[in-house]
This record gives sequence, C-alpha cells and structure tokens, in this order.
Amino acid sequence: MDKVALAKINSFASTATLADNVPRDDPILEIPLSELQHLLSEIAITHNQLAEIVRDSGILRGRELARLTESHNTALKAERSPLVKLIMLNAYIRQFLTKVRDALKSRPAEGSRVVQVLSKIQARAIQIVEYIKTTIQDDPKRKEIALDSQQARILFSGAGGEPVSRKETIRAMKRAEYLWPALKCGHRPSDGRQTTRLTAKVDEMQDSPIIGYRDLWQRSGKDVSLRL
Repeated sequence: MDKVALAKINSFASTATLADNVPRDDPILEIPLSELQHLLSEIAITHNQLAEIVRDSGILRGRELARLTESHNTALKAERSPLVKLIMLNAYIRQFLTKVRDALKSRPAEGSRVVQVLSKIQARAIQIVEYIKTTIQDDPKRKEIALDSQQARILFSGAGGEPVSRKETIRAMKRAEYLWPALKCGHRPSDGRQTTRLTAKVDEMQDSPIIGYRDLWQRSGKDVSLRL
C-alpha cells in the first residue's frame, strides 16, 4: 500500500471564511502557529492509530483502505486552513469509528465473552497452540512432539487457503513459543537448510496456555498512516 502524507500547515489565508461567521463580540484567542501544528500532529496520530486498528482487525483491507486513506490525504493537502484541517481530521476519525462500531455489531456474540481481535501472526500462533493441544489429546501415549515450518505452512494454508511465507511462518512459531514456554523453537539437528521447528516433551506440557478473550491489537508491516 502506498504511503500517504499530510502536508504541513502553510498559512491562515483561508481562515477568513470561518471568521465571517464569527460574531463581532466573540472573544478572540491567539494561538502560535507552532502550537496549532503540534495539535494537528497529535490528532493525525490518533487518525493513524485508528487506521491501523481498522486494518489489523480486518475491517478494511488492501485497496479499499488504501483508497480511503489516500482520499483523506489528498483532501488535507488541498486545504490551507489549519482549522479546517482539524475539522476534517476529526470527521475522518469519526468515519473510522463508525466502521469499527458497525463491524462489532455484525460479529456474532460468544456468550458473555468479547470477540477476540488478532493480528495474523498472533492468530497463527494460537492456531499452532490449538493444533498441538489436539495432537496431544488424540495420542495420550506420545512422549514428544515436533512441528517444523513446512508442516506449519500446510496447517495455515489448510485453514484459509492463503499461502504463507516462510518468514511469517517462523514469526508465528516464535510467537507460539512465547505463548507456551514448554515449546522450544529452534533448528532441526544436522539439517543444512536449518529448518525451523517447534519441539517439546509431552510431560512438560501440562500447563497449556489459556488464550484470554480480550482485544489484542497488533501492528503489521504496512503503513496506512498520515505523516506530518
């Protein structure tokens, strides 16, 4: 996705239109331009964080989100008034909040639990954990367990049909190790390709992790933010 950028404040030239609607006896507040620029930057950060949340939770993805953020950027760069820029940013933030609200309403309830929102890496790590749990339960006599990166990629593809890169697979395996410390992420012995794999002794895996039902907002590599 192309990066988008928010132009700096250029002048107060177009604020005359706003001033025309202000009563003559209304008190006037003078604000240094640098402080107004700082306020604009802070609100842009809030916009950026919401854009990342919308992307990482899957509410908007790819071209649809790119078109939306690009339209925000184009409109902001065309506007010269810093006050109007603030109003526009506030409207864009409400636009994202509306999409988040609508997405939450459309998701099925899970009893009294909050639906979990995950990054792809976190979701795949949980998928590995659940797969290993099931494997152990299905074979009580198993002494050890091992899952290499190729098996993990097959596991991910089988779930969604989406090809997963080796790099992302390894990241998910390392996250699974973090979620379940009994798992050890390393390389297969005597393997020139240094294939990554997760291994563990079953008798050390009694305390399996309980995945909490909470929001787990994560950032991914793509940039959807406005930049001042």
